[in-house]
Amino acid sequence: MRSPATVPHRLGRLHALARRGLLAAAVAVASLVHGRPPDPVTAADILQELRALRETATVLYVAAHPDDENTRLIAYLARGRGYRTAYISLTRGDGGQNLIGTELGPGLGLIRTHELLAARRIDGGEQFFTRANDFGFSKDSRETLRIWDRDTVLEDMVRVIRTLRPDVIVTRFSPEPSGTHGHHTASAILAVEAFALAADPTAFRATLGDLPPWQAKRVLLNVPRWGAAAAAVPDGLSLDVGGYNALLGASFGEIAARSRTMHKSQGFGALGTRGSAWEAFRLLAGEPAATDIMDGVDTTWKRVSGGESISEAIDAAIAAFDPLRPATSVPALLELRDRLATLPDEPIVAHKRAHLDRILVASLGLFSETTVRASETVPGENLALRFGAILRASTAPTATVRWIGARLVGAGDAFLFRADRDLATDTPASGEANYTLPLDTPLSTPHWLRRAGSVGMYAVEDDALDSAVAPLDAPPVAIEHVFEISGRTFVVPDSPVEVILDRVKGEIRRPLVVVPPVTITLVDDLAVLAPGASREVAVELTAARANRSGNLVLAAPSGWNVSPSARAFSFATPGESARFVFTVRAPDRAADAALVASVDVDGRTYAQSRIDIAYDHVPPLLIQPPATIRAVAMNLRIRDRRVGYVPGAGDLVGDALGRMGFAVTPLAGAELSPERLQSFDTVVFGIRAFNTRTDLAPRLRDLFAWVEAGGTAIVQYNTTGDLKSSTLAPHPLRLSRGRVTDESAAVRVLAPEHPALLGPNRIGPADFEGWVQERGLYFPDQWDRSFTPLFAMHDEGEAPLEGSLLVARHGRGWFVYTGLSFFRQLPAGVPGAWRLFANLASLGPEENAP
Repeated sequence: MRSPATVPHRLGRLHALARRGLLAAAVAVASLVHGRPPDPVTAADILQELRALRETATVLYVAAHPDDENTRLIAYLARGRGYRTAYISLTRGDGGQNLIGTELGPGLGLIRTHELLAARRIDGGEQFFTRANDFGFSKDSRETLRIWDRDTVLEDMVRVIRTLRPDVIVTRFSPEPSGTHGHHTASAILAVEAFALAADPTAFRATLGDLPPWQAKRVLLNVPRWGAAAAAVPDGLSLDVGGYNALLGASFGEIAARSRTMHKSQGFGALGTRGSAWEAFRLLAGEPAATDIMDGVDTTWKRVSGGESISEAIDAAIAAFDPLRPATSVPALLELRDRLATLPDEPIVAHKRAHLDRILVASLGLFSETTVRASETVPGENLALRFGAILRASTAPTATVRWIGARLVGAGDAFLFRADRDLATDTPASGEANYTLPLDTPLSTPHWLRRAGSVGMYAVEDDALDSAVAPLDAPPVAIEHVFEISGRTFVVPDSPVEVILDRVKGEIRRPLVVVPPVTITLVDDLAVLAPGASREVAVELTAARANRSGNLVLAAPSGWNVSPSARAFSFATPGESARFVFTVRAPDRAADAALVASVDVDGRTYAQSRIDIAYDHVPPLLIQPPATIRAVAMNLRIRDRRVGYVPGAGDLVGDALGRMGFAVTPLAGAELSPERLQSFDTVVFGIRAFNTRTDLAPRLRDLFAWVEAGGTAIVQYNTTGDLKSSTLAPHPLRLSRGRVTDESAAVRVLAPEHPALLGPNRIGPADFEGWVQERGLYFPDQWDRSFTPLFAMHDEGEAPLEGSLLVARHGRGWFVYTGLSFFRQLPAGVPGAWRLFANLASLGPEENAP
């Protein structure tokens, strides 16, 4: 049975929040998290959910990023104890690195959002967020809380707490400084504050006034225990979470490993564990607990007025459950449903009603879907919807299932399609309807990316505040299939999908997305040119629909000139595309600008570009950000060099080198042979190449000999863990975890007359202005005297670090090791970073050592 993270809750008469944002977002999760057929629901799954129906406890786990959560504890609580268990990640992980591709920032945040949802589908948890942006590594919680909008993050956390009503809140990190990431510490500080504010009726009254206050029993720190300490039984409050679930056929350590392995963009594949595994806890706020995290909490149905007999009814259903014929349980489950209908409309009851409905639908083998011919639609377009339903389990003579029809969410008795027919076992039923998408339907893009935010916070529209904490958006067309099961009304949420047959991957389901009638693709999202110079910029248009014509406009701010300012287009057939070239002239000085592309078509203006993200472990992802080209006028020179680029974990540095004017050739490690290296003047290694590649170590001797003969090698940053080679350079150096996170930190030039700083661009303090997110990371802290450190820099209150850029003469050639974050600066068009890297790539045997 699908976990609560992927199945919406039909809550009946619940408070306004659940009826609006969270409910709509849950529908979106059900539609978008898969990208493949629904997971099969086995009899063991149904029995597992019946056992969870008996439990009424709720736990909220709190941390800062995707991957911070303890998947073993979540799996134990959700899959083992049957508690409703949720994880709130304060950020979406936008500021991290990407081990599977080149996406950074918002694109990476979207990938990690879906990786979290995939993880929750495995470990049984639910997933929530706040509007906090992962702005990059932070050493101090005080810095973090200055950059995040503290009140907004707290408001989002209180929204989740008052909605879920957790009995216990668990943090992954301590609120006391402990040598970890500042985001981590801040997440615990805010968890303790939110615990108190959620119970305060005066807190956030203007925005959360419709949510009753809620007092959790306690806040516990899930004490981190690594290495050998993890095997020992800890003192104080602890749980053995290493048990085995026979219904799932796995230990909680095995389930947790599969869950954690979904964090693929971070390279967090994990091995399953079996046997005892202890987790320790320490009280941070609220009432103490001596023997269990739920001490003092009634986890049974007795906590609900009138619910004393519910547990007995569930136990009876479990005892009578026939795994060969789950549908025989339907009459008893319908009686249980009638009992739940008489209980007060408390959130926990509403949640359990939805839970029971999912069990009933699964027991019947009832399947329904809404399909469309194409997954992309245009505002104002008519959608041909096809509805299908089938009853796969025999219910005669104990129950009847009648398909009433399909309607839009919130449409009441206004049905798009009325079936009004009883379903016979294994006999498909179908119907069709047309629906016109409103002209004002927004284009599909994640709600947290629709508006420009700040460095530390995402912004959402005022009418989307209820959904701010939800993982995804509601689908553009939200459908409800309505059934009557033995006279009781059931509503099954759905959204349209296109079903595709891929001859290799099999069935693929693409959710409906809204796109413009003509799509803008930015051939270049960054244009670099000299002051006063001109260059061509290309924009590609593709018709989503036939017979579309209009104008493409490329607008520039004062001081910049675009010629022509507009280009007419006309497309006769869908999929037809054309490339349009504009000439952009820069001011006669160093400057930067945003060039905005837009199309006027069908009387409407669209100014969004399109970014598609495709990986097998997440569904197809779409972002439609503003169609903006960053134009930068800078003084940049290079020397004629043939550059080989050895990719690492994924970056766009090689692309930037090509834009600078270097001739760039991708290289595999096996190509670092003496013969092949003779074709190049410079070889550059991508970020974390020595962490991710096993084909480099055998070729290093040849590489160093090539450098000695006059070549230039540049190695970008690697992390200290999981190095595939103990040797990184022809001279000894040692990596550390030293980093400078303040992108505006002062930089002192240590060797101003070094050839790498003299030409072809003279590097000075101005070249460190305008950097983004950070200066650099994983700087070496020890190196051979052959290396010359070029810069010193530090974060506030720390000692200067001199290992950001080390250059060594080796024979006639040069070897460079740098932890400066060129992988962020070059795609962002930071002029000083371009000029500095151009110098490094231009080094050659003709330059003299300082």
